[in-house]
Amino acid sequence: MSKHPLRTQKIAFFFLLLSTLLIIIPVGLVVVVIIQKGWPAITWQFLSEMPRQGMRAGGIFPAIVGTLYLVTGAIVFALPIGLFAAIYLSEYAKDNMLTRTIKLAIVNLAGVPSVVYGLFGLALFVVFFKFGASILSGSLTLGIMILPLIITASREALEAVPYSFREVSLSLGASKWQTIRHIVLPNAIPGIITGTILGLGRAAGETAPILFTVAAFYLPRLPQSIFDQAMALPYHLYVISTQVPNVDEKVRYGTALVLLVMVLFMNLVAIIIRYQFRKKKKW
Repeated sequence: MSKHPLRTQKIAFFFLLLSTLLIIIPVGLVVVVIIQKGWPAITWQFLSEMPRQGMRAGGIFPAIVGTLYLVTGAIVFALPIGLFAAIYLSEYAKDNMLTRTIKLAIVNLAGVPSVVYGLFGLALFVVFFKFGASILSGSLTLGIMILPLIITASREALEAVPYSFREVSLSLGASKWQTIRHIVLPNAIPGIITGTILGLGRAAGETAPILFTVAAFYLPRLPQSIFDQAMALPYHLYVISTQVPNVDEKVRYGTALVLLVMVLFMNLVAIIIRYQFRKKKKW
């Protein structure tokens, strides 16, 4: 025990506050700069028109639509697989070395650089399955990239449900699947939804996977099918910032602001949904 607990508490509080400020201040400055420089570009024409003059004029509507297509395709692919995998690992799999190794591997996969997933998607979906550079290839690649996040978040949400809930349900004659479906899953929904939307936020902001599998450099039209290429906000921002000369600064920052708002909106939805479901909990 410390001889000066009050002094120790003050020192610990100081370092915790300092660490928090070191995170919040740089992020806040980045957001302020993006808003300050990007807001003048935000008009209805900018959000709803096709790009013109090699992306130096016009709007970013195809990039917004392409991003929404990719994110939707990724979640349609990843959510069912991730949820069923989480249910198996938390409710059915035995606690042995193999299961622990699989769980550890899934957690580690969440930290793999996105460019690796991009190369994997290029080799598997674009070349091997011959889907070509398309929305389908990009969505599947993004889906695989966010799978570890969805599996981990869903598994932790399922394991957070008290085991006594399962015992009471089984003692009343319910089967294991009925217990999972009617007791465990409803109580784990906040964590599952949160993990899913956080995965969506990551998918919406990634550049490397779509660079290899779907993104078009300049496509002033909307995709007609899942086998078409598409523009996407992250890659579009990269292109107009590094590859296209003489692009107005406010256009670059305006594109960044739209992408930032889209990702922040997804995170805000996750927080609201989690809060609403947690209010209904009785434990």
